[in-house]
Amino acid sequence: MKALVALGVLALILLAVGGWAVGVNNDLVTRDQAVKAQWAQVQTVYQRRADLIPNLVETVKGFAAQERTVLEEVTRARASASQIRVTPEMVNDPQALQKFQEAQNQLSGALGRLLVTVERYPDLKSNQNFLALQSQLEGTENRIAVERRRYNETVRDFNTRLAVFPASLVASVRGFKEKAFFEAAPGSEAAPKVQF
Repeated sequence: MKALVALGVLALILLAVGGWAVGVNNDLVTRDQAVKAQWAQVQTVYQRRADLIPNLVETVKGFAAQERTVLEEVTRARASASQIRVTPEMVNDPQALQKFQEAQNQLSGALGRLLVTVERYPDLKSNQNFLALQSQLEGTENRIAVERRRYNETVRDFNTRLAVFPASLVASVRGFKEKAFFEAAPGSEAAPKVQF
C-alpha cells in the first residue's frame, strides 16, 4: 500500500514538473513569436521608406538638378540598404542585424542631407507633390522609431524571461538564445550643430 502511495505522489510530482516545463516552454515560444512579429513590423516600415524614396528623388530631381551629388548618394544608399536580405532569423544573428542597421543608418544620413538641400529651394518646398512626399517620409521615419522601440521592448521581455531562474533551465534545454537589440548609430548621442 505504501508503495502505491509513493508511486502516486511521485506521479503527481512528475505531472506538476512536466506541466510547469510545458507552460514555461509555451511562454517562451509565444515570446519568441512576438519578437519575430515585431521584427516583421520593423521590416515593413523600412520597406515603406524604401518604396517612397524613388518618388521623392524623382520629385526633387525635377526642381534641383544641380544637386545631383546628393540625389545620387540617396539612390546609392537606398540600393545598398535594399540589397541586404532581411529574414525573421536575423533577430538571432547580432552581426547580420548590425549590418542591416548600418545600411539603414547610411540611408537615414543621405535622406537628412537631401532634406537640408531641399531647404535651399523655396520653389521645391512650395510644390504640393513634394510636400506630400516629405510628409510621408517624415511619417515613415516616425513609424520606424516607434516600431524599433516596440521591437526592443519585445526583445527585452523575451531576454528577461530567458534569463530568469527557473525558466532559464527550460530555455537552455530547448535551445532558446538571447535576441539582439537595435542600437543607436555611432555618434548619434551628439546633438546636431546648427550654424547660420
